[in-house]
Amino acid sequence: MLDYRVQSFLAVCQTGSYTRAAARLHITQPAITQHVHALEAHYGCPLFEREGRSMRLTAAGEVARCRLQTMTNDELRLRREVAAASAGDAARPLRLGCTLTIADYVAPRIVARVAESLSVVTDAAPNGVAPAAPGCPPAGLSLTVGNTAELTRALEEGRLDVALVEGSFDRKRFDAEVLSREPFVAVTGAAGGEITRSATLAGLTGRALVVRERGSGSREILERLLAAHDLALADFASVVELGGIPAIKSYVVAGDAVTFLYRIAAAEELAAGSLVDVTPRDAVLMHDLSGIWQQGSIYTPELRETVRTWRDWLASAAA
Repeated sequence: MLDYRVQSFLAVCQTGSYTRAAARLHITQPAITQHVHALEAHYGCPLFEREGRSMRLTAAGEVARCRLQTMTNDELRLRREVAAASAGDAARPLRLGCTLTIADYVAPRIVARVAESLSVVTDAAPNGVAPAAPGCPPAGLSLTVGNTAELTRALEEGRLDVALVEGSFDRKRFDAEVLSREPFVAVTGAAGGEITRSATLAGLTGRALVVRERGSGSREILERLLAAHDLALADFASVVELGGIPAIKSYVVAGDAVTFLYRIAAAEELAAGSLVDVTPRDAVLMHDLSGIWQQGSIYTPELRETVRTWRDWLASAAA
């Protein structure tokens, strides 16, 4: 059970002031102040400093926030598990987050394998249900879809247990295990006339570019790739922003625009010939899809083993 002073500290972190933290927790502002000062005395250093009328975390305070938030989220999950065990209920489903590309083209294979394993029933097992195999949470999965920024925020707020992401993330805040390595390719529509593959990334800038929304992992990867070649989105003839992979592919198939995505997201269209791979020779890129969770979580061994099992499933399916 976590100390009430930790709750007060985290409330100040989240609201930016003692007053708003007191209102959120329904206690007085002097009580919040006393709780924070007690933590500062315990750790022997200031955790906040004033910035105008708001409170800003010190470097030490940021370390404390990350670790104490992880401990809080672990405590809440443990409390749910203990309550379920006491009541004889199944454990709560593993709360999984996925970016859009992974949700559409990778997660279905994982979910299908979990469902297949959970369908095994034996009279000898407790409640008639066989113990879950590795990678199969006893009560299955609940799935949330969002971009990388949204999913990392949900992890820190304790709304997800693990997330499968394609974008970069802060390795000081999250532990990770590679799920798969995927080619990141440039594609254009076969209906757009004669297609020649440019030798350089700069050679594609005469085309319209279709990209995902800000915060998406694939857009961030593209922006980094362009920057490595001293290019930016603005260097393309025009830029169209669309919010989903199916919409992007439909737009590109119908014309001569170019987009960048994971090959797994365009595998069917490439095989059918409606999209053509035009990845320049100087822009060949393999990128990791990763399972991530809060660094320092007591559930790290379990989560790491789960992602490794999913990776083995995907590899065996592709073989």
